[in-house]
Amino acid sequence: MLEPTKEQITKDFAEVCRRYRLPDDKISKIQEAVSAILGAEDESLPLAEVFPDLHQGSAIRGLRLREGLTQEHLARLLGVKRTNLSEMENGKRPIGKNMAKRLAQVLKTDYKVFL
Repeated sequence: MLEPTKEQITKDFAEVCRRYRLPDDKISKIQEAVSAILGAEDESLPLAEVFPDLHQGSAIRGLRLREGLTQEHLARLLGVKRTNLSEMENGKRPIGKNMAKRLAQVLKTDYKVFL
């Protein structure tokens, strides 16, 4: 069986938060608490500026590596060509809702991660 050839891009990262629904009246208190903890300034930067290489494909690659799958094996499980999967991982091919649901089922996550 083929082994992953690239170093994990999720190495040395920790998940900070998930998607939460919060009451509107609590948002300002939460923002103040996070700013106090992190010592954050009032300036904010666009996500693309902070993480220029971040795209939906990064999630596919990270979850694929978490499950110990090669591109070839994941492609077989999804019923797609390895080249198509590679293009999705590299942000060169869009990920539709149907494909996101198939990816989520195989990679044991929510399909919205890929949209």
